[in-house]
Amino acid sequence: MNYVYILQCSDKSLYTGWTNDIEKRVKIHEEGKGGKYTRSRLPVRLVYFEEYDDKISAQKREYEIKQMKREDKLKLINM
Repeated sequence: MNYVYILQCSDKSLYTGWTNDIEKRVKIHEEGKGGKYTRSRLPVRLVYFEEYDDKISAQKREYEIKQMKREDKLKLINM
């Protein structure tokens, strides 16, 4: 499986990414070894994810979410 995920950082900002191993990827972010953006905003918390059968679909959805306004991301998280 492939996943698109949203993390909430300690400063309440949101980080969106994709991976094929969500547990491992979140752990890497939590250890400060993930994306440059999240390293300085620890701790992070997984607040949303979607599953996809293929990498391309997950990457397309990641792009769509990254283009959303913050308020729309918050609505997505709270569904």
